[in-house]
Amino acid sequence: MNRVKVITDSTADLSPELLERFDVEVIPLYVLFGDKSYLDGVEMTTDELYKWVEKTNTLPKTSAPSFGDFYEVYSRWIQEGYDILCITISSKLSATYQTACLVADEFEKGRVWVLDSANLSTGIGLLTLKAAELAQKGMGVAEIHEKITELTSRTRVSFIVDTLKYLHMGGRCNAVQLLASNALKLRPQIIVKDGSMVVGSKYRGKRTNCLNEFYEDVVGDSSQINKERVFITHSECAREELEDYKKRLEDIGIEEVLITKAGTVISSHCGQGTVGILYIADDVKKS
Repeated sequence: MNRVKVITDSTADLSPELLERFDVEVIPLYVLFGDKSYLDGVEMTTDELYKWVEKTNTLPKTSAPSFGDFYEVYSRWIQEGYDILCITISSKLSATYQTACLVADEFEKGRVWVLDSANLSTGIGLLTLKAAELAQKGMGVAEIHEKITELTSRTRVSFIVDTLKYLHMGGRCNAVQLLASNALKLRPQIIVKDGSMVVGSKYRGKRTNCLNEFYEDVVGDSSQINKERVFITHSECAREELEDYKKRLEDIGIEEVLITKAGTVISSHCGQGTVGILYIADDVKKS
């Protein structure tokens, strides 16, 4: 049985430290500023993204990795004798999954498996790290694919957005909604459901209060959360806010709380001040 190499795309928002620790390779998406393109997380930082948006008052476009990008990475690991599991951003949000599948068909059947995470950001990251752990234990690619597929429906991803500006610029809310949000100081909750982004609760008032309400909505009594690992993923949030969330999660028994920063693709859709709590729900069949 061949060893398994786990690959994901840059929207998984995994830090360099985590990629090294779990031996995961990333294929970056592209961020397009005018006639120039930059590799997400490689040639463009989130801070540089925000400076460009403020200067031009326009959002960059984003695009999936090319056929050649996937082919180069797949080929390298196949030649090394690995089977490949590639976990991508939701097929409803990007063409990345479709491209990954097209390239997989260029190789011997069974050597490259592609999984639609039906998710984004570290929702993908949670699945990727679990797949990498199984690969490190020597499990085969087909079995890993099966087990991670079972986890996709149990992955919970929820963010609180500090401003609707970026959703408005990206065409995800209209001018009236933006105006109402600014006037009422609304901060919406964005939830990933069935591979798409939907609006959940709408918080109003001081940011501190909104962050607390968001935490209570997402975590609740914590009985639904698998305690092994939880991500706090953000885009330019204050360190004290992140540390407060981390402490609260550790206090309820989460074994590993990971704070990561959203890359340029995810940040271009949510804007500064966004923070999310992401976890895998416990299997109700165990109870």
